[in-house]
This record gives sequence, C-alpha cells and structure tokens, in this order.
Amino acid sequence: IVHSPIRPHPCFLLVPASEPPFPHLQTPDRGDAVWNVRWALCTRRSSGALAPGSGATIFALSSGQGRCGVAVIRTSGPASGHALRILTAPRDLPPARHASLRLLSDPRSGEPLDRALVLWFPGPKSFTGEDCVEFHVHGGPAVVSGVLQALGSVPGLRPAEAGEFTRRAFAHGKLNLTEVEGLADLIHAETEAQRRQALRQLDGELGHLCRGWAETLTKALAHVEAYIDFGEDDNLEEGVLEQAGIEVRALEVALGAHLRDARRGQRLRSGAHVVVTGPPNAGKSSLVNLLSRKPVSIVSPEPGTTRDVLETPVDLAGFPVLLSDTAGLREGVGPVEQEGVRRARERLEQADLILAMLDASDLTSPSSCNFLATVVASVGAQSPSDSSQRVLLVLNKSDLLSTEGPGPGPDMPPHLLLSCVTGEGLDGLLEALRKELAAVCGDPSTGPPLLTRARHQYHLQGCLDALGHYKQSKDLALAAEALRVARGHLTRLTGGGGTEEILDIIFRDFCVGK
Repeated sequence: IVHSPIRPHPCFLLVPASEPPFPHLQTPDRGDAVWNVRWALCTRRSSGALAPGSGATIFALSSGQGRCGVAVIRTSGPASGHALRILTAPRDLPPARHASLRLLSDPRSGEPLDRALVLWFPGPKSFTGEDCVEFHVHGGPAVVSGVLQALGSVPGLRPAEAGEFTRRAFAHGKLNLTEVEGLADLIHAETEAQRRQALRQLDGELGHLCRGWAETLTKALAHVEAYIDFGEDDNLEEGVLEQAGIEVRALEVALGAHLRDARRGQRLRSGAHVVVTGPPNAGKSSLVNLLSRKPVSIVSPEPGTTRDVLETPVDLAGFPVLLSDTAGLREGVGPVEQEGVRRARERLEQADLILAMLDASDLTSPSSCNFLATVVASVGAQSPSDSSQRVLLVLNKSDLLSTEGPGPGPDMPPHLLLSCVTGEGLDGLLEALRKELAAVCGDPSTGPPLLTRARHQYHLQGCLDALGHYKQSKDLALAAEALRVARGHLTRLTGGGGTEEILDIIFRDFCVGK
C-alpha cells in the first residue's frame, strides 16, 4: 500500500506475489500467477486529517470484552468484502443488509472457527460510509480470538484504534461533531436522563439548531455585503441593513438564553453535586446510605462520627448525582472535627442542591435553630435567578414525633418528613428530588437541546461576542467580518473547519470497535 499525502488522485499498485497467500482457497483456473491489488486514496480533508479509507480496512470487537451469548465483530474499509469472502469461502457475498448464516474458517489453515451470522453493508449506505461487514459470532473468548486472528491475517486489514469507526463516519459526513458527542455520551450514559439527552443530541437536535443559526448569519452577511457592493444601486431593496440588524438581535436573545442554561447540560452529563448537611446526629449518614442503597457512611448514635466528606455517585430519580455526606455543623469541638466542619462548609458552597437535615424531634434545640437561620434561611431566601443553589429541608426521625416531642410549627419553612428507619416519606423525598434535579440539570425530555460540553459553551459565547462587535462596528467592512467570525464559531461547533487536535480529544474517549 502506498501512502502519499501529496498525491491528489487514487494510486493503483500491482504487486506480484511469489506464493499464494491462502493456498487452500486457490482454484485450478487461476494459474500460478497471483496478483494482489492494493488501492490507496491519498487525499487530505480540509481539517488536515488523512481521509479515512485511505487503503486501510479496520476490524475490531464491537460488543465489549468478556463472555456473552453473541459477540459482534465489525470491519470497515475497501477490503471488507474481500475479507468476508475469504472467511466464508467458497460462498459468495450475501445479499446486502440481510443476515446470513455462514461457516467461518481460518484462511490460513481452513480450520472451522464458528457458525455465525454475517451482514454485508456496501458503502456508502453503512455506518461509516465505507464497505462494512459484521460477524455475529458466539461470545466465547476462544471464538472471538480466533475470528480476530483470522481477520488480522487477511492482507490490507489492521486492528482499529479507539473511536476509529465513528471517526470515519464523521469524515464521510454520516455524523456531525455534535452527533458524535451524543453517541459518546450514549455509550457512557448511566442514568435515564443521560440516555434521553444523549439520544436527542445523537438525533441531531443541537446540530440542526446551530445550522439554523448559521443560516441566519449567512443571510445577514449576504445583506451586509450586498449593501457594501450595491449600496448606491437603486435596484437594492430598502431596509436591507435594518433587516440584518433585526435578525442579529433575535439571534443574540436565543444565544443568551442557551448560554444561561449551559451549566445545566454539563451537570446532566457529569452529575449534579448534592450535599447532605445539618447538625450532628440529624441522620445525614443514614440518608446517604438510604439514597445510595449501600453502606457508604458509618452510622452511630455518637455525635461527630463523620469527620470528613464522603462522596458517592448515585442515580437519583434518573439523574446522575455526586452525593456528599458531611460532618455535622457545630462549634467548640476538637481540631480534627473542626477540620471536618470546615471542609463541610467548603463543600456546601460548591453544592448544586443542598439536602438540609434536622432531627424532627429536636427542632427547638440551639443547634437546630442556628442551622435554620444560617443555612436554610440564607439559601432559601435567594431566588433561582440569583443563585444556582437550591435547598430541600428534610425533617428526619418522623417516627419519634408521636412519643418524644411536638411536630413542626407553622413558622417552619417548607419541609419534608422522613424516617430513615422505617422508610416512611422516602417516596415523597424522591419525587421532590426529581423536580429539583430537573431544574438543576434540565429536563432532557422537553425544551431546547442542552449544551453538555464546555466546547459548546465556548463557541456560542464566541459567536455572541462577535455579534456584539457587529453592533458596535461603524464600518460596514468590519461589521461583515464580525458576522463571518460569528458564523465560523457555529460552523466549528458542528465540526466544520475543526483542527486535528480537537478531533483527537473528542474521539479519544470512544472504545475500540466504536
């Protein structure tokens, strides 16, 4: 195979082989002369990346490691059909996009490997846009290893790198960059909300939105440039610049709304930070264990048992959450516990949602009153527009109210009653958490698509800044350039004109075989 990035046209190279690569597959009418044809398309795309399919056909296990009922091995590239013929000889290629039962054999020895379903996807109607094959084999390690070794022995095939199948799909226009990110998020989704958001992005909602904005800027840029070139022409429609200004202002409003919600999408992707806080012995560790459904924290009647911040990732009502158990907030204790209290207050400032816990049977104690005044009241007094933090007040030990004290008074802030011992009130708490987390992370089922990555926020902010320069420009040529810059940010967000380094960062998190 000849790799030459400077050749603009396909290069065909005929190489005589001294011996047939697979003697048992030869037929008498072929004679002794065997010619291996290698075809390499050596062009570079606008991003600077070598065009996928430049002679190399890749293969990998796509269904993950370990024993399973069925394992899927896939190939992509111009030699896919050749590899399928060799492994299923003497059978010909099956009908496109139809599953066919075939006996797979080792091309070197002719030894049977497995009886498998094979699917043939001729390009460009495939995931990558190239010729593709899928082998659905039995999932035992020996079978998978045998088929992979057989594919590796076929000339022109090599093991795929991480994310290479998806990268080829992107390069062939099957997916734009936001859809690629949605696919990566779908593979790594651990909660229902993450799955819904990833599917929306994979379906192209964010990409369609950005393309619509880019078309708006293209139209506005055309109006400005038309006025520059033909401003003195009587045939030019009146109000051309005014119309461009209206479109830019409307786009500014839309961009500003999405940027204000940018943190929500990132929380949905990486997890919201929920901190459980309160005075000692309020039941914070019991609640953390209850929500995480495992013994994360030590539970003891002795005050001050929790000295450090304990974190655990959990799925709360379908949303990804990093749940933090903290030391009880109090003064006048030893230096070790005071360090724990300091860390608890520090983590409290970083929280997206605060679960404020009090002992329902001890609401009149100085520690409870001080906690209500310093934490619950201060956070609760702020509107969601003033602060990103939200608070839920939980009164634990509700099972003790009937025997050991009066219930909450009418001046108590909105609260939820819970018993970590009996589980009473847990359903109500989970429903309240679902509503609060939907506000913190955004509801992936409704509303506009969310910005799930810092890259999205960067390009939208760059577009908005460029539109600000457009409005301030007194010179029409500078105004037109500002519109070009703004449009360029939207184009790069979906993958146009991206650099090789950016692509490497995005594709590096994919597994091999995807």
